[in-house]
Amino acid sequence: MSVIESPTHYKQSIECWDAMEAMMDEGRDAEINLTPHICYLWGNVFKYLWRWPYKKRPVEDLRKARAYLDRLIERSEIQTYD
Repeated sequence: MSVIESPTHYKQSIECWDAMEAMMDEGRDAEINLTPHICYLWGNVFKYLWRWPYKKRPVEDLRKARAYLDRLIERSEIQTYD
């Protein structure tokens, strides 16, 4: 088992991956098809937005979130909705 470092962005009262799990579990009832790739993109947007205030280069994480969000928007636009 590897040791995980604990920088500031991992020391919140709620762990990011626990919040992400709850978010995606609730997503089962979503109106769109949450494919594995859509969930991957959504999770990365969430992760980068969650931790950006605690990073030494916060704008870098905001840009990463934007890149994943742009891709998520592109992929969501091609889905058909009833």
